[in-house]
Amino acid sequence: MSRITPFHLAIPVSNLAECRNFYTHILNFEEGRSSDHWVDYNFFGHQLVIHYKPKAKGDNHTNAVDGKDVPVPHFGVVLPWNTFEEFADLLKSKDIKFIIEPYIRFEGQVGEQATMFFKDPSGNALEFKAFKDIGQLFAK
Repeated sequence: MSRITPFHLAIPVSNLAECRNFYTHILNFEEGRSSDHWVDYNFFGHQLVIHYKPKAKGDNHTNAVDGKDVPVPHFGVVLPWNTFEEFADLLKSKDIKFIIEPYIRFEGQVGEQATMFFKDPSGNALEFKAFKDIGQLFAK
């Protein structure tokens, strides 16, 4: 796999102050530029921007995966295994309400991975995962 360049993702949040606190003090992401309507974050080397948008009625669609309800849409990053474990421990220490608690998928099989899901205060679903062998990221 070649070196991956950082992605940029902008997401809507209905309460900028509450989400700013969440991403800064709960997830411990470094804040970059900001204005009265948006805030940039270092999202494990990628650029995540939270933009204020008034709350709209959303649908809470999920797909069944491993007998769990995975929220759609969702976003996140693939982390190194040790970073995933450290981040999961940080989230647990801050009493994050998980949609899906950290667990191992495909244990002992091709594509073995750790994954977890939770939402930010505006209801944006996040997934973080890690692979035992990153070379199996796209393995079938």
